[in-house]
Amino acid sequence: MSAYSLRNFQPAGFAQDPGDVIHVGADGMIAAQPADGAQDIDCGGSWLSPGWTDLHVHVWHGGTDISIRAKDAGRATGVTAMADAGSAGEGSFHGLREYVLEEGAETMRAFVNISSIGLVCCNRIPELLDARFIDVGRTLEVIEKNRDVVCGVKIRASGVIVGSWGAGPVRVAKRVAQMAGLPLMAHIGEPPPIPDEVLEILEPGDVITHCFNGKPAGSLTDAPGVFALAKQAAERGILMDVGHGAASFHFDTAKRALADGLRPYSISTDLHRENIDGPVYDMATTMAKLHAVGLPFDECVAAVAARPRAFLGLDAAAQPGTRADFTVFDCVDCDLEAHDSMGNSLRLQKMFEPRRTAIGASLQDAARRQPA
Repeated sequence: MSAYSLRNFQPAGFAQDPGDVIHVGADGMIAAQPADGAQDIDCGGSWLSPGWTDLHVHVWHGGTDISIRAKDAGRATGVTAMADAGSAGEGSFHGLREYVLEEGAETMRAFVNISSIGLVCCNRIPELLDARFIDVGRTLEVIEKNRDVVCGVKIRASGVIVGSWGAGPVRVAKRVAQMAGLPLMAHIGEPPPIPDEVLEILEPGDVITHCFNGKPAGSLTDAPGVFALAKQAAERGILMDVGHGAASFHFDTAKRALADGLRPYSISTDLHRENIDGPVYDMATTMAKLHAVGLPFDECVAAVAARPRAFLGLDAAAQPGTRADFTVFDCVDCDLEAHDSMGNSLRLQKMFEPRRTAIGASLQDAARRQPA
């Protein structure tokens, strides 16, 4: 690690204009002037943004049967910060923290699953079979002990998980989040509960993930009334997160929603073992899909940089005295076939290509994960 200066870039998604050159000292902090002997890094005219940030990944490798290693979701593919979205409940959060959150090169945060067992045997043993799977006291204790890394509470609010409980566990999860002073991230999918019920429970600052899923009666675009509720929710501050995943992103749903004015707050991958080799692959490919269905370039960048970073309390500036955290990338012409979670195909005409990440005084090359 050494001091360096970044130049010849196009800024994208910064809270403030970073200027024409960014100087980083050997301590990883941005400085007003170059340090003696600093490396001069020519970005070749590529875009430079605040570090890409993924609000929905599953990286409790070894702690759940679907999680991947954090490095496979991180800076090698352009992502410098991420949040594990409920892989661990209170019963195993200590392991997630010690073996993943504290070990990653990236900035790591986590949502605590309202279920004590989390996703240890994801979908094979639903984590909310009955009331015995929630321990409010222990969950609050774990949150309190891990305030520095916990970014919210997570619940998977779909029928395969909650069964006959319907919206009941969502209400419990929301109450725990309120008691802890944290946002709730609610996964929506096949009912019960229906999205209408979930939207009514959430408050400003809470997150709906899988906002563009195409599941019958579980989609925000299924009916005019549901879509109107979703738009009203977004207007009052409910945050819409993509959460592509293996079963939760549908091209036509996203097209309809974007065309009718429902925009995602954040683009996230929901990367895990069942989708990293397709259809998701990585953040860059997910961004390209959103761009292809109608989300403008500037909004794609905001949805992976300034907005999710703000949610995690991270900086999106490049001012002296702040720690360097950047992604260098291009957006290039292409003609590639991509697939959503339902197997539908779409030709991509633009692809986001990460080139390099800067985290503190560390520079590392990055690249999009190529399909086999």
